[in-house]
This record gives sequence, structure tokens and C-alpha cells, in this order.
Amino acid sequence: MFHRIVVPVDLTNRNIRALDVAIKLALHNRARVTLLHVIEMLEDSTFEELAAFYARLEKQARDKMKRLADELIAHRLDVHQEILYGKRAEQIVNYAMEHQIDLIVLSSHKIDLKNPAEGWGTISYKVGILSQCPVLLVK
Repeated sequence: MFHRIVVPVDLTNRNIRALDVAIKLALHNRARVTLLHVIEMLEDSTFEELAAFYARLEKQARDKMKRLADELIAHRLDVHQEILYGKRAEQIVNYAMEHQIDLIVLSSHKIDLKNPAEGWGTISYKVGILSQCPVLLVK
């Protein structure tokens, strides 16, 4: 059912549960998993102005993503890694559409039921609303 799964990662421990779920789904469906990290660009400056800064961020991201990918490879999964620049929710949704992703597995936090409007600005909420493919939010 799901042959192309993308897991957006912010490279923190919050991603562990989403990765665990993605591994189980990928094993069950013999799916390819793409780890996707988006580096948010600073407004009011060009990429060239901050090229050295972005290069350091990208190197750190690649090092951390490799460790995550190694875990998936240990399960004999087909794993790809992508790093993009831009607005996180927008890049995740666009990547999923452009690469015909079947499922996005995304970490999310629990919403305070007494004040649910605070969760409307989160990346997981935006991706869940804007995505054209199914989104599995892991809490």
C-alpha cells in the first residue's frame, strides 16, 4: 500500500517514535524511506551572504541523518536522505507531491485541549492540512 514513505526529521530525539513507526510500515510494505530535513532560511538575507553558516548547518544535518539512516539500513530498508532549504511545511508538502510520496510519517506533539488554537501554527498541523497524500502524525 505504501511504497514511498517520507519522514521529515528535525534531528532531535522527538523523531525517534516517528522513525520507529516508519520502520515498521516500511518493513511491512517493502517501502523506500526518505529522511527529509529542511533548513529554514533566514529572511532578509541571501543564501550567498550566509553561505558559510548554511554549509555548517548542512554538514551537521548530514552527519546526524547518516546516523538515522544507518539504523534503517540495519533493518535492510532502502533509505534515501534529502536536505532542502526553505520554509519547512512548504518544502515537505512540495517534496511529497514532486516525488509521488505515498505517506508522510511526522512527529507531532500533543495539543493542549484547553487551548487547541496554539497548535494550529505547528509544522505538523500545516503538513497535515496541506498534504495531498496521507499523513501519519506520531505523538
